[in-house]
Amino acid sequence: MRRKHRRLQSEPDLDITPFMNLMIVLVPVLLLNMVFAHTSVLELNFPTGESLAAEQAEELQIQVVIHGDRFVVADNQGGVIKAIAQNNGKYDFAVLKDVMKELKSRVPEKRDIIIMPSQETSYQVLVSVMDTVRSYDAVVAGNLVEAELFPEISLGDAPVANTDEAQEAGGQS
Repeated sequence: MRRKHRRLQSEPDLDITPFMNLMIVLVPVLLLNMVFAHTSVLELNFPTGESLAAEQAEELQIQVVIHGDRFVVADNQGGVIKAIAQNNGKYDFAVLKDVMKELKSRVPEKRDIIIMPSQETSYQVLVSVMDTVRSYDAVVAGNLVEAELFPEISLGDAPVANTDEAQEAGGQS
């Protein structure tokens, strides 16, 4: 009679070496390619629809009107301060920043400004104008700091410009 020998059956070891090699390569590659998003929040003041008090109406209001072909910096007391035409088909943010610096030196206590984009103004232009009028880079004691211009920004609709007004505003600078 034959004997049946039972062979000892052992389970094979699980080989995880290829998986570990994959993880060693994959994790650093994913970390290096990760995009770090920088989100900033701006606090804006929107019109409430209430009528202005007499003292608010007399207070100086600086306005930046964004038209399709120019910026118009104005106030509620003297009218147009400066019309900044486009340079080579692009808005001239450097001149706008210089005008804002000059206005800030005239009225240093003023912190608010009204930006009035027209209907055709792109979002990128609006954000760039907001960044331009809010602050600028200055060197103080050998360090680069962000100097404040007009950080309190309000938004409104740009008035529809007639052709006569547009020519008149473009002539003043």
